Amino acid sequence: MAILSDSDIEEAISLNYLGIEPFNSSNLTPNGYDLSIDEIYIKKRDEHVKEGIAIIPPLSWFAISTKEYVKIGSQITSQLWIRSSYARKGIMASFGKVDAGFHGTLTISCFNANDTEIEIPIGDRFCQIVFEKLLTRPSELYDKKSGNYQNQRGIKLSKEI
Repeated sequence: MAILSDSDIEEAISLNYLGIEPFNSSNLTPNGYDLSIDEIYIKKRDEHVKEGIAIIPPLSWFAISTKEYVKIGSQITSQLWIRSSYARKGIMASFGKVDAGFHGTLTISCFNANDTEIEIPIGDRFCQIVFEKLLTRPSELYDKKSGNYQNQRGIKLSKEI
């Protein structure tokens, strides 16, 4: 696997191998793209925050949906990484791979490990998506393997939560 640089990302978008909507060139990093917050769900209060600032209670779980709708191509996968500014505030997040062929916004599971509340502005850049080129095309893409969250928009939680 090879990680895509900022110019590789722009080329992949121009060739329609990758999509980021809306795309903001100022969110490009040397080896990724910063995704921003569209919505925050705070479980403790059963509250969805879609504008302004979300106040996250101490020691509580919350979920974030990205503003960006990503379209991962057939020979691309990606990883998500929290921005260090949020990690330094005590936010922990669960990140995994985004499969080849996935299309949709991303729901990120988070926890405020701080003993005080934390303010998170809607629209702020929260995490970086790092794209990787696969050596070969997978036998089946995300929509055929599981596809549970294909074309999702907004926060999508598992049935158990």
